[in-house]
Amino acid sequence: MQSATIAIIGGGAAGFFAALSAKKHFPNKKVIIFEKSSKVLSKVKISGGGRCNVTNACFDNRKLAAFYPRGENNLRKAFEIFNAQSTVDWFESRNVPLKTFPDNCIFPQSNDSQSIIDCLLKESLALGVEIKFNQSITSIEVEQDTFKLFTREDNFSVERVIVTTGGQPKRSGLEWLEKLGHEIIDPVPSLFTFNMPANPIRDLMGNVVEKATVKVEGTKLIGKGPLLVTHWGMSGPAILQLSAWGARALFEKNYQFAVLVNWLDDEKEVDLHKRLDQIIREHGEKMIGNLNPFPMTSRLWNFLLEKTAIHPEMRWKDLGNKIRNKLVNTLLSDRYEVSGKTTFKEEFVTAGGISLHDVNFKTMESKLIPGMFFAGELLDIDGITGGFNFQAAWTTGFIAGKSVGLSN
Repeated sequence: MQSATIAIIGGGAAGFFAALSAKKHFPNKKVIIFEKSSKVLSKVKISGGGRCNVTNACFDNRKLAAFYPRGENNLRKAFEIFNAQSTVDWFESRNVPLKTFPDNCIFPQSNDSQSIIDCLLKESLALGVEIKFNQSITSIEVEQDTFKLFTREDNFSVERVIVTTGGQPKRSGLEWLEKLGHEIIDPVPSLFTFNMPANPIRDLMGNVVEKATVKVEGTKLIGKGPLLVTHWGMSGPAILQLSAWGARALFEKNYQFAVLVNWLDDEKEVDLHKRLDQIIREHGEKMIGNLNPFPMTSRLWNFLLEKTAIHPEMRWKDLGNKIRNKLVNTLLSDRYEVSGKTTFKEEFVTAGGISLHDVNFKTMESKLIPGMFFAGELLDIDGITGGFNFQAAWTTGFIAGKSVGLSN
């Protein structure tokens, strides 16, 4: 039997921030991170293509919270305590300069996630946070004033517990917390791309349309932003938004559905017809395949022409009403069958986890078990792509650490 004061279960982004916050606010407490593997911060390492999208330059708390399909109302209050500006200030005050990109994503100026990892490790060393590797907590027993944490080889007695084990792909990964009485929302994938097996659009892999609107047919689900054609189907922010907001609905469809793509952002039919009228007036003698009037590559333009059965050598002036209407429909409501999904890069994000009804967001403490706290993606919280999931981890981790030493 070993003794400690505050145990952090999970050495990811939320776990480290919870540990650092706990040690900062309660320097006399002993803080230990229990990590089940031989490495910490592994998701930070691979995120953003190895660059780590630390947060998003959305500094209005209400607007920031609106980027979370699950957890918006709870996070709005939490952001009053620690928000995106707090994150920027925290890292920059520790000599990690950050850079904001045009899409509002914030990365370390070094463009290397190792800068974030090094900062967190350096801070934990300076504050005296202990890290125990290869220590998988298999169960917890709650006693009157302490918690007993059990691993396969050992057990530990602690006064407080912050659980930051991250998103779990299966409900079984949450059963040990369910046994303590917490409600579990079934986890399902959140950020993923769309597979389109055998669809010829895949031959255009690498093509990007900077402003597109994508809808899931038969639903109100919509995604807007850049759309990337990949060798398996479609990706990019527009698709990832759809996958986040539609995580549960698409799961229930077993990832078999159709999407309607507006290749011209949210342009309406009447406006497109006016634009086509002008093109025909000014460039009627030109061949349609040679004159691409839209913000897309020539390869995509010719692909859409072929899909609409328009010969590229047809002249604009010869575009009859029937085929013109078909072209308008293809540009504004292009239909694709989706069959399956692919995890977005190596960043596995889930919807589901500990029910938010079980947590006091002023402290991140369990409403059922005093002295037990939660932070990070273990909660039924997830954001769209763009630094929002890390921001939720920093925020909930900070609050949990700030509150963990308080008497019940």
